[in-house]
Amino acid sequence: MTWTEPATWYANLPSFYAAAAAFITDPAGNVLLVKPTYRDHWAFPGGYVDEGEYPHESCAREIREELGVHVTAGELLVVDWAPPAGQRPRAIISFTFDCGSLIGPDGLDFSGQELEDIAFYSQEEAEERLPDNVAPRVRAALQARAQNAPIYLAGGSATPLHIVS
Repeated sequence: MTWTEPATWYANLPSFYAAAAAFITDPAGNVLLVKPTYRDHWAFPGGYVDEGEYPHESCAREIREELGVHVTAGELLVVDWAPPAGQRPRAIISFTFDCGSLIGPDGLDFSGQELEDIAFYSQEEAEERLPDNVAPRVRAALQARAQNAPIYLAGGSATPLHIVS
């Protein structure tokens, strides 16, 4: 076996995108979703991780930018690895962090141009509004929060490491 220069080695490794989202509920357990102006579907608040940024920092930054509130990204709830799809040429790893509970949408400021609406939805309603590959994160996040252990999904599906019931 021949030795490969580090620059060549790293240049040939696969690359992927990273995103970070906040899992926020109200006292009744309803899940906060946002409706971006640039998508046809609802989403968890959050976004892509910037270069040089840790995922938990990205989560807090995105919430500050999108909703006008300062939160601390808490425990990691869900990691979901999704292969390239559609116009996205690379895999994406999505980190979902527990960002606690809010009494309701009052006090959230989404007056920027990025969001057209925000709302709390029951687990079932949230799953209906999210894309099929993202919807399993709702159940996984609730389960991870309850058992105080993160859950790994592969393309939105539970893996043998942790079965989401």
